[in-house]
This record gives sequence, structure tokens and C-alpha cells, in this order.
Amino acid sequence: MLIVALLPSILWPPDRTAAPGASGPAGDTAALVTPSADSAAQPTVQDREPSRPEPVPSLGTPGPVATASDTVPERTVVVESPLYEYRFAAAGARLISATLREYQSFSGGDSGQAQLLPRNTRFLAFAFISGRDTLPFEASTFTPDADELQVGPGGATLVWTGTVGRRPARITYRFQPDEYVFDVEGEIEGGAEGVVTVGLGPRLHSVDADTAMDIRTYGVVTKANRTERLDFRSLDPGERRELVGPFEWVAIKSKYFVAALLTLEPGQPQFGGALAVGLPKEGRYETDVDVTASLPSSDGRFRMRAYIGPQEYKRLKAIGHDFDDVNPYGWILRPVIRPVVDYLILPVLLWMHETLNLAYGWVLIVFGIAIRIILWPLNQKAMRSSMAMQAIQPEMKVIQEKYKNDPPRQQQEMLKLYREHGANPLGGCLPMLIPMPVLFALFFVFANTIEFRGVSFLWLPDLSRADPYFIIPIVMGASMFVLSWLGQRGVPPNPQAKMMMYLMPGMFTFLFLRFSSGLNLYYAVSNLASLPQQWLISRERQRRLGQRSG
Repeated sequence: MLIVALLPSILWPPDRTAAPGASGPAGDTAALVTPSADSAAQPTVQDREPSRPEPVPSLGTPGPVATASDTVPERTVVVESPLYEYRFAAAGARLISATLREYQSFSGGDSGQAQLLPRNTRFLAFAFISGRDTLPFEASTFTPDADELQVGPGGATLVWTGTVGRRPARITYRFQPDEYVFDVEGEIEGGAEGVVTVGLGPRLHSVDADTAMDIRTYGVVTKANRTERLDFRSLDPGERRELVGPFEWVAIKSKYFVAALLTLEPGQPQFGGALAVGLPKEGRYETDVDVTASLPSSDGRFRMRAYIGPQEYKRLKAIGHDFDDVNPYGWILRPVIRPVVDYLILPVLLWMHETLNLAYGWVLIVFGIAIRIILWPLNQKAMRSSMAMQAIQPEMKVIQEKYKNDPPRQQQEMLKLYREHGANPLGGCLPMLIPMPVLFALFFVFANTIEFRGVSFLWLPDLSRADPYFIIPIVMGASMFVLSWLGQRGVPPNPQAKMMMYLMPGMFTFLFLRFSSGLNLYYAVSNLASLPQQWLISRERQRRLGQRSG
């Protein structure tokens, strides 16, 4: 299954020369309609019919990607803490830049700290729709109560005042110094019942070296009863996809970072829905999508929380709302893999790093050895069961030939043979199936965990990126070959098994060449830690073969 899923991306990789944010001008965008009286509590986002005369709020026109060094509009307010630097524009009092001080940009052309928002960002672009009136906040200039803000231990508040549709309006942001999540409150005085729309798109700015991989992970994620993801690349230009709520949160994500809107209280979905509109693509793999969420308002007021930062497990877990599931990986095995990741693998890895004070490279090595030690009894049982089945192969062939025209009798004799020799045809499979969720979960963890991003180890500059010298994947493939060779010792000659002994290590080495070095390191260590057990079983198999020959 892994080969089928991953081999196409290895054989036909995307064009890495294309800029990750280039796009042409946007066409017509979607409009948001006011819910009817019977649906005001949970409004949804819908397309407005072209013939209707109501004003349509623009969702923005994509432009070139911003970098950390790009200029910003003159009238801005800078909010700083040890974790971040946010810049807000007076036009609409919206966020236009989010720099994370603890993360570096590895994208070509960028340098310094990671800046997550592109120049054409629509994140926190507000509009209020009531009846036939659409009031976009960014059409108005707001006045801040401070020109800059330092977020200290007690937090800080930034208040913007202005007018929206000739009505006084206020937007308040409340920040904490050690959190990427902040509170958002808005009010239009005299506001009637309606819907507040909030922009999130068109994407995050790629700050990773492998921009092609980053682009492929762009998506909008929503949380209702469960987490659902819509990949940006699944939308064609102009295609609109309505996401029906209510939602606890709506987010856009890249591989390692996320920007999201959340309701105030976990378990209380308030976002009525969201709309994703595919924007024009200049290159084959470019993906810009306008994402807009809707929030019901009974009096022109709204409250929510916003997050823009890393997909760091502990931070997302502390927020609640199951926000740590913002990257819903695992394919069809997700219901099994996700609990293994949340309650076993990630807590253990983080505990080893923080409590034992081990670098993440050594954490992977120790964890790989520990997993092999824990699984030793299961592997031992599987290997010995396989040996028992191999030992009775000649007798099985005799029974199959003797009763080939009498299947019921053949089955009875086979069961009798199994009982006499203590063999179990499933004994070699079941012990190997038990740890499979762990093995699959490890694959996704090492490929998606931001804690490994930018972490060097020995000659490896970054555990989240491929080994530049291909040493680790070659060691992994060589150790896999040795394991297969030991597994064939003392076994009757089998041409198919011999072919697989050469084919599989070569294929996996080729597949893993471009995978993260942390993932390769774990599997290489795991293979090396398996060699003693495989060697002992090989000796035991040869001794039994010698006894039978004697």
C-alpha cells in the first residue's frame, strides 16, 4: 500500500522551479448570503445567483508572494512578543504579516525568521452581511489605540476604531506573550441580525526548502463531529466548494504551519460554514484558494479566537477543540493510527527529548532500538512459527497430492499435521500484524512532525529533509538486504524468495532517497537492531535443518 501511494510522487516529482505563490488575476468570486429566519442560528455559505443585485464582497486578487523582507503598507501597527511579530493594517484592521521568531525560513529567496502570510493574504478580512447590505471592513480605515505594542507577561490589547457603512465599529485583539492564539472581538454599533464573514486564504507562504512538497500539503481543514480536510490541489480554477457547518474551527494549513479561526468554547460549534474557491493557476502545481468562514451575529457583534503558528503538538493540544488533529493524516487507517500517534508515539518522543534531555537524533535512535526490544517476543513467535511451517512442508505436499480430489479429507489431514507438530499457519502473520499500526503511525509522525524541522544531527542538516549524501537511506537498504539474507539461511531454495531478497531492498532504498532523514534514520536503526534476533533465528533454523538431515 505504501508503494502504491508513494511511488508515483517519487517517479514523477512536481516542478520545483515554479514559485509557490504565482497566480494570475482572480475571476469572479463568491458571495455570502444572509440566512433565512429559520436558519439564522446556523447560517451556511452559499453562491449568490448572478441575476441578484445585492453587492458582492470581493475575496481579493492574488498577487506575488511576500517574503520576510517585503515592504508593508505605511499605516501599520506592530505587535511583538518573544514568540512572534504581527503586523496589522489600518485598512480593515486586518493581519497582514505574521513572523515567528523561533522558526527560520528555508525557502529559496527567503532568509531569517519565518513569515507565514503572503502579500495577498485575506486572513482576518471581515465583512458584515445583513439583509441586502454587505459591509466589508477593509473598505474603511481604522484608527489604532497604539502605534506599536509589546506583549508582556500580563498580555496586551489592541483596539481599532472606525466606521463601517457609516456606522461606528470597533475591533479588539487580545494577545498573550507565550501563545500564538489570540482573542478577536468585533462590533458594529446598531448592527442588526446577520452574518459575519472572515477570510483565511488564499494560502500560507511557503517557508520550507521543499516548496513542491509544501504546496501538495496545502488544504482547508474543518472540525464538526470529526476533522475533515479539503486539499487545495483538488479545486480547479473557479471551482467552488461549500463546506457545510456548523464548525468548531476552520483552518488553512501547509506542511508544518496553520492559520485558523476557532470558537471560544470547545464543543460549541458556531461557524455556520465555509466556502473554498479555486483561484487561477499559473503553473501546474500552483494552488491558491480563497477560503471564507461565516459566523452568525444577532446584533452586529462577534467573538472568536485566531491562531497562526506552528503545528506543534503540545500547543495545539493545549488549545482544545481537538485542534491537534488539524493535520488529519493516515488515509483509511486514520481511526487506528491517530490514537497510536496521540497517546503513544508523540508523548514518548517528546518525553524523551524534554525529560532525558536527548537531541532528537538520539531520540530516534533510542526509540528505534526500544521498539525492537519491545517487539522481540512477537517477532520471535512469528519467526519460530514460520520455521515450524517450513519444517512440515514436505509432509504437506504429500497430503496435498494424496487427497487432491478429496478437499474435506485434505483439510482434516492438514489440521492433524499442524497439531502433531505444533504449527499454526497464522502464527507467523498475527504477531506481525499487531505492531503494524505502530509502524504506519511512525511513518506519518516522522514525515509531518514540526519538532524535527531544522534540527541537525551529525552530518544531517535537517531531520525533516532528505539526507544530502544519501548515506542513511543506503544504510537502511543494506540492512534490509542483510535481514532478508539471514532470513533465507537454512530455508529450502525458493527462486521467488531469492528474487525478492534483491528486489525489495533496492526498491525501498529508491523510495526512501527523498524521504526525511529522520524517517530514514529510524528505519535504519530499527533494521540494525533486528539483526541479532534474525541471526539467532537463522542459527536455530540451521541447527534444526542439520538435525533433520542427520
